[in-house]
Amino acid sequence: MSTARPGSPGASRTCPHCKTTILESASVCPSCRGHLRFDTDATQGKQASVVPFHVEGTIRHPAADGVWEYSVVLTIRNDRGEEITRQVVGVGALKSNEQRTFTLGVEVFEVKGARPSSKGKSLR
Repeated sequence: MSTARPGSPGASRTCPHCKTTILESASVCPSCRGHLRFDTDATQGKQASVVPFHVEGTIRHPAADGVWEYSVVLTIRNDRGEEITRQVVGVGALKSNEQRTFTLGVEVFEVKGARPSSKGKSLR
């Protein structure tokens, strides 16, 4: 969970549906897509999201090899290179001729009326 105060940019909470840590300001969970509250302005005081980072890749298992196992590991570092969080987000196996496609996207939102803080906020 975030160390940010409730109501401040970056504050987080747990989704009541899937138990994922999400932004407190979210009206829809980005993980399970469950609705958390009704908003006529779906952005809750935020400008439209921007996706400044998006990567997609596919792994195909060749027919000649045995079964491959995989772990999808996500690491987030701050501007000094210090690790903020590291999570295994998925594991699995690939049999001959199977493939998996992995997509990572980072959405950012501008919060209207928020003042920049002089302290860095942790994502934990």
